[in-house]
Amino acid sequence: MKAALLQLTSGDDPAANISDVGTRFDEAVRLGAGFILTPEVTNCLSTSRTRQKEVLRPEAEDETLAALREKAKTARVWCLIGSIALKTDDADGRFANRSFLIAPDGSIAARYDKIHMFDVQVSETEVYRESDGYRPGETAVMAETPFGTIGLTVCYDIRFPHLYRQLAQEGAQILTVPSAFSAVTGAAHWETLLRARAIETGSYVLAPAQTGTHPATRGKQRQTYGHSMAIGPWGDILADAGEEPGVICIDLDMKDVEEARRRIPSLRQANRFDDPE
Repeated sequence: MKAALLQLTSGDDPAANISDVGTRFDEAVRLGAGFILTPEVTNCLSTSRTRQKEVLRPEAEDETLAALREKAKTARVWCLIGSIALKTDDADGRFANRSFLIAPDGSIAARYDKIHMFDVQVSETEVYRESDGYRPGETAVMAETPFGTIGLTVCYDIRFPHLYRQLAQEGAQILTVPSAFSAVTGAAHWETLLRARAIETGSYVLAPAQTGTHPATRGKQRQTYGHSMAIGPWGDILADAGEEPGVICIDLDMKDVEEARRRIPSLRQANRFDDPE
């Protein structure tokens, strides 16, 4: 299976973002990809809750989801929509940050709501409180496909290794990490975290990412790190998109997962131990 990772610079105008992701999607199809992955918040990357309330829609009404389902159906390919920001019926008005796996018939094969919220203070001027606007998910999600078993995660999840270990122990061979990583933390930690999760689990790690300076109608512009990456089960970097929008492709072979786990069988060697006193 050839997988294509789309690297985007999404702004806070969903209609414009649909056009951009559609162009990249078509490029991936021309390159022969059968599994196409987009980054986190493909539909709308915004720092303004006011703007989000104006343009976000519930799942059933989201135009980005509808458009990519139709594209997957037309091209007869699998598609991971890294995530879409969606309105929910929660009483507190918080959104969902939801990843979708779309089958080649256009149906939704799996949904995953991001579990870990990015609530951090990177510096005196760079502060994120994702949980103010988004509700966290509560359930890990895997999906079977003809080319491998996929464990779905999103961005900040990458800092919680127990999630990836559990997914791999339950059978995941491919771990998806669509992201909109901070430029500061990306430069410091992105590659190391992705390679660590691949090495620890003997899995492919596919991480399509947002990149650059994101257009904003309201609120501050945001900077993201880019460097969409595909990591092999042995921890090797198979592809790195750099900092410009574009498409990178790799070939997936589950025999490489089997071989990595045979050589380092750590998934089944963990011993129980008592908590520290």
